[in-house]
Amino acid sequence: MSIATRTGDSGTTGLMYNRRVSKCHPRVEACGSFDELNAAIGLARATAKHDFIRQTLLPVQQELVSLMGELATLAEDLPRYVKDGYKLVTPQMTGKLDQLVQQLEAQPISFRGWATPGANPSSAALDVARTVCRRAERRACALQETNQLQNAEIIVYLNRLSDTLWLLARWVETQSERGGRPPAELA
Repeated sequence: MSIATRTGDSGTTGLMYNRRVSKCHPRVEACGSFDELNAAIGLARATAKHDFIRQTLLPVQQELVSLMGELATLAEDLPRYVKDGYKLVTPQMTGKLDQLVQQLEAQPISFRGWATPGANPSSAALDVARTVCRRAERRACALQETNQLQNAEIIVYLNRLSDTLWLLARWVETQSERGGRPPAELA
């Protein structure tokens, strides 16, 4: 099977369960933002010099796959989606990010220069991922405002993820200032 299916040549794209919508549909716009977020996090992971960052970001990317699947499913198809064994975004997923935020906030992190990203390639990549995450969050909020988003936990998860990415960027900058030695708790 070719990747060039030609099914989108008329300006439509497929959602879960063979639902076709316009490529400029708000749900497709949101899915595109999540795809960009996953790619941005992948770039941050690929450019990371610390194992802690790489090992932290990979599970996030895996969770984003679940999130994208849920988002690509129309509300009327969600019961089928769950019945078929797909996962929804849960408070437990957000809870993992909350724990990470607490771990990071317990570290001696410098906030100097935070408003001007680019102290090093790794922290800059994390800041790009954070800004893409904020855009994805806005797209999810737009869906919620039009009753097209059934699971409000998606917005909570994204809000926490952007906080996490911000802290990770500051952590990386602090490690650079300290000569690259992570605290023992995070090594």
